[in-house]
Amino acid sequence: MNDKFFDLKKEKQDRMINGALKIFALNGYQKASTDDIVKEAGISKGLLFHYFGSKAGLYVFVYEYSARYMSMELQRAVSLRERDLFRLLSQVEDAKNVLLRNYPYMQKFLLTHEDVQDREIQKAIEGFTDLVPKAMDEVVERADFDRIEPDVDRAFLVRSMNYVTRGLMETALTDKMDAEDVYKEAKAFYEMMRIKFTKKEYLEEDES
Repeated sequence: MNDKFFDLKKEKQDRMINGALKIFALNGYQKASTDDIVKEAGISKGLLFHYFGSKAGLYVFVYEYSARYMSMELQRAVSLRERDLFRLLSQVEDAKNVLLRNYPYMQKFLLTHEDVQDREIQKAIEGFTDLVPKAMDEVVERADFDRIEPDVDRAFLVRSMNYVTRGLMETALTDKMDAEDVYKEAKAFYEMMRIKFTKKEYLEEDES
């Protein structure tokens, strides 16, 4: 990581990170402009290059920062004692809600690595691209799937729920949907799925 950058005040750090996140997330690495990034962040281009050297250096830094930050938030927010799949994923939304408030474009930005063609960048971030997927896999692995109705395709169920929440994230960014509304809809969705697909005896046990 960049020690010099972390000597800056947190407010300035976040302005620079959020500026980069937004422009990279909306345009992809190739089309992202450093002019747009510094304008969004409210800094000079000289300052950007002072801390990161190049657009590639900035991208690698922000990717590592984002992957570490999001994976740690997931680990922090999810209870080690919880075994209900839907409540586990609902707790993931708690972490994403914090993320969305502090870094609105981070989740979308983390998907941009799939389209980066620069081999040096690919090599530099290859140790970080799996951090968030692995953290999510660990959450799902905690779930007791015996609680779910036996005729449900479990892998399909998890994928489908991921598609829905990813769609909510996209809606929040493109339609300027309020972060709190996104959070409430995601939480309501998981509760609806819990009631729909959990075996009756476990629902009754939860209510008692």
